[in-house]
Amino acid sequence: MTFKLEYRAGWVAAALILLLSFWILQSFLVPLAWASIVALASWPAYRRFANLLPRRLASNLTPLLFTALISLVVLGPIVFAFGAVVAKAQTWAQLLVVADKGGLETPVWLGDVPVIGTWLVDQWHAILGVPGGVSRWLRRADAPSLVGWAGWFGRFIAHHAFIVSFTVLALFFVYRDGEALGGYISQIVQVRYGQRGKVYLDQAVVAVRATVYGTVVVGLIDGMLIGAAYALAGVRSAAVWGAVTGLFAMLPFLAYVAVVGVAAALYAKGAGGAAFAVLGVGIAVVFMSDKIVRPLLVRGSMKLGFLWVLLGSLGGLETLGLLGLFVGPVALALGGALWREWRDGGGLFTAQSEVRVVGTERKVG
Repeated sequence: MTFKLEYRAGWVAAALILLLSFWILQSFLVPLAWASIVALASWPAYRRFANLLPRRLASNLTPLLFTALISLVVLGPIVFAFGAVVAKAQTWAQLLVVADKGGLETPVWLGDVPVIGTWLVDQWHAILGVPGGVSRWLRRADAPSLVGWAGWFGRFIAHHAFIVSFTVLALFFVYRDGEALGGYISQIVQVRYGQRGKVYLDQAVVAVRATVYGTVVVGLIDGMLIGAAYALAGVRSAAVWGAVTGLFAMLPFLAYVAVVGVAAALYAKGAGGAAFAVLGVGIAVVFMSDKIVRPLLVRGSMKLGFLWVLLGSLGGLETLGLLGLFVGPVALALGGALWREWRDGGGLFTAQSEVRVVGTERKVG
């Protein structure tokens, strides 16, 4: 009886310690998860990079150099696109200052906009068309709401700067200690679930890499092809808006928003033919990359159809934010593997099963 009480007390203490640890680290779980995903996706490249450098540098300098390289590759386009948007915002702000001082003429095409053209002309004339119109509009605006939006935007920037900073820091340690950490995790899984558990662990790694590769490749294809279409259509700063479109393409359906926005800007300048050409080419590229390229890259490794990949991405995005774009499809891939094993009379928790991973078959038990 005393032994049972001590045993239960030990489990309670262990559970309390784990809960306390989780509570302490909760603010860092998202950066740690991002670092793990990036490391899993780039690990083969890291091993090849490490083999090119002297082994005496492997402890600290090699992971430091590769972390800097990955950070540049991943964050470079994001910083470039964000900087371009900020520069455009500054241009628009200066235009508002000019409009407030002397007013701006109403564009001829504005009245031709279907349905709301007359209303747009009235609003332009009231706010931008007369001196002091912008100031009067700002005074009428809800000041607390504007302050609230400004505060929210500041917190948004600070929060994501925190995530990025700690992700880069954690990524260095994952590269440095990844071999030992991977060995420990593999050993624990094999001891608990046997070789079958190791196979599922391998499938999770493959699913993460397939999801990351599919997302990155789709973004690159959309950014380059649609950026070229922007340039041919005469869009100013076509490379910038191509980069923005490529980043948006990593999120389901957002690339359409970027294409429609650029096409609308062209139409507003009177280039109707170029606008419709950009709209048609952009929608075609985004559609094919989402419906053909992404499924081809992901389906073979994860054994999920397009619908399930899409549902996993959208459901993960709703539940976990951007991190869910990668976690969602992986979770569904593992759930589908467990379902197939249970359906065939096997599974992770049975004595015998036949495990299929990435087009190969392994018999266990």
